[in-house]
Amino acid sequence: MKIPFKFFLPLLFVVTFANAQERSDIMQQSATYEWPKDPLVKEKLDQWQDKKFGMIIHWGLYAVPGIIESWSICSEDWIERDSTISYENYKKWYWDFSKQFNPTKFNPEQWSAAGKNAGMKYLVFTTKHHDGFAMFDTKQSDFSIAKGPFANNPKADVAKYVFDAFRKDGFMIGAYFSKPDWHSQYYWWQKYATADRNNNYDIRKYPWRWNKFKDFTYNQIGELMNNYGSVDILWLDGGWVRPLETVNEEVLSWGANIPKWSQDIDMPKIATMARKAQPGLLMVDRTVHGPYENYQTPEQRIPEKQLDYPWESCMTLGGAWGFVPNDQYKSSTEVVHKLVEIVAKGGSLLLGVGPKPDGTLPDEVIKQLNEIGKWTSTNGKAIYGTRITKDYHNEQTWFTQSKDAKKIFAIYCLKSNESAPTVLKWKGNTPKKGGDIILLSTGKKVKWQNVNGETIVSLPKVNPTAALAFEFTPQ
Repeated sequence: MKIPFKFFLPLLFVVTFANAQERSDIMQQSATYEWPKDPLVKEKLDQWQDKKFGMIIHWGLYAVPGIIESWSICSEDWIERDSTISYENYKKWYWDFSKQFNPTKFNPEQWSAAGKNAGMKYLVFTTKHHDGFAMFDTKQSDFSIAKGPFANNPKADVAKYVFDAFRKDGFMIGAYFSKPDWHSQYYWWQKYATADRNNNYDIRKYPWRWNKFKDFTYNQIGELMNNYGSVDILWLDGGWVRPLETVNEEVLSWGANIPKWSQDIDMPKIATMARKAQPGLLMVDRTVHGPYENYQTPEQRIPEKQLDYPWESCMTLGGAWGFVPNDQYKSSTEVVHKLVEIVAKGGSLLLGVGPKPDGTLPDEVIKQLNEIGKWTSTNGKAIYGTRITKDYHNEQTWFTQSKDAKKIFAIYCLKSNESAPTVLKWKGNTPKKGGDIILLSTGKKVKWQNVNGETIVSLPKVNPTAALAFEFTPQ
């Protein structure tokens, strides 16, 4: 993942990420979707579609200096570094944070409690980002949180304690894993320069080296699937690592960053192993459409129209995926509005937060999540376990329906600084004649009438909130 971001590093390192949000190579959404055939995967997918609201946690080396995750060690035209520092010295400076990363206040229970308070129902945790630093006790490499200054801490196997904490709070568990690994000599070979995000040697000339990388990847994913309890989602990032036959016009639009040769890591073999260990496992091979992309993941945006297959928008609460000092966070109202729109369009919201280098969430993040939770705790019936309805939007009102289609939910999103209205109107989704409309936040009936096909709702005085949600039986 990447974002538009400008930051100033210690020791006079300066890196600028210009116009990244406008670039076409930000992880795109696949143009097609293939429904899974495995009945256990279908069942798990249906369970996941009930959850609607999740937390993605980016935490790794990049938290120590408080900079963008991984991308500053990549050489692409949208990344600018201090010209007085050599590229090799910069990479060494960055990777040496493995010798400093010592999160002695590591508190996954705090993270889980904050997510639960917000109304989140599933977790995706970065077990390894593109920089190759593992946030679990891998036996495939010494480049991990469990091998540095945190090694003697009882919670050194970080992913285990993150998954345990969230599992105890009823979350579905997702393991984020980067397919590319810029620290591995089998992906970025030091014999050559590292020009961009792709592997830096010709796999066709050195197939033995790529086979080593395939084994390395298979074994690390195997550790995650076999040693960390029940896992529901394997969330694979780095869509440029893919078989060449899957490079279509969409991938070609990424420009210079498209693979030059097939970076096939044998996903069928990985999937067979992973699902043997975790039956029904959802696999999310981002942007690589086909049997291993069980739901799509548009990044930092919401699709323009409703979609009738599984997807989630992954978005940051602040301006960055990981922790950066003085980040600017979205208001709870903005997050609620995005959640409502996403669910009405058939998706789920995966909201990104980044713990500090000491292992705790920033106070502002906890505050924002608590504010979001004030809305979901009273209006969640219109969100969780719902499915799309044909007429899903009318001006400021969005619509969802219960899975059995017996109830419709209307959610009116208040504009910024808008007072709570005394009268609401919407077209379509007409309530059953003589039926009740319930205001979810109070549980009480409200008066309504239908005039020329328009539903008119009279409201009592209510405190202004992000959105007003109603439940009724459709006509």
